[in-house]
Amino acid sequence: MNGGYGMQYDVLREFACRDGSEAVRLHAYVAFDAERAKEDPAYAEGQYSFHASLRDLGFKVIQKLVKRFTDPNTGEQVTKSNSDLDMAVDMLLHADRLDRIVLATGDGDFVRVVRALQERGCRVELVAFDNVSSELRREVDLFMSGYLIPNLLPVKTLLRNAPAWGEMGSRVRGVCYYHRQPEGYGFMRFLKRIDNNLWITDTRRPESPYDTAYFHDSYFAEPVDVSTLPNRDIIFEFDLYKSMRGEGWEARNIKVIARL
Repeated sequence: MNGGYGMQYDVLREFACRDGSEAVRLHAYVAFDAERAKEDPAYAEGQYSFHASLRDLGFKVIQKLVKRFTDPNTGEQVTKSNSDLDMAVDMLLHADRLDRIVLATGDGDFVRVVRALQERGCRVELVAFDNVSSELRREVDLFMSGYLIPNLLPVKTLLRNAPAWGEMGSRVRGVCYYHRQPEGYGFMRFLKRIDNNLWITDTRRPESPYDTAYFHDSYFAEPVDVSTLPNRDIIFEFDLYKSMRGEGWEARNIKVIARL
């Protein structure tokens, strides 16, 4: 729910196995309100359908029951469901049989767990959306914002037959890696496809899975403090058009989607 509502779990699996890896374990930790399920058939059916879809994709669904408490200060009822301990224990138990662990959370409490996994020889990668711990990002071997992975979080569009991510007229997400403030222009970089060469960010190399789009400051659809650019902690969403300056792309109708 932390920015990734509507995330496609099949794409997450594809990203985790992008270099031909075999998915040894796929765990999905879900909160389930058993009391509400008894009283709300629509909620129960929605949850069961969601869990069944996850199992179809090969995920083991681990339910954490929602617990209710009464706040002693306000008297209000509070609900809670936490999977942190389960996630940490499961990762450590399976670490000896895994080469890579892809962790989908932004919680900084996992920093020590990541260190323990790395000390046991595991590569740890992080996929997250909003409110991502900066310490956790620094600790992992790779951080990839979920917004930037093609089709992991579908781009909202009014077009029924919208172009696919990366095609002419499509809407994609990327970061500004270069900007010339006096001249008022810059370049966005976006991931064209899920690929095992994520480290090849130089788009001039043919094996790079990234591409570049030129933009002028006037292409922002809302006010942006361009003095802060370039900034890879700001996620932009934009339309792709063929460049009027020759070959390549232009980014138009640019909006800020998230700030890491």
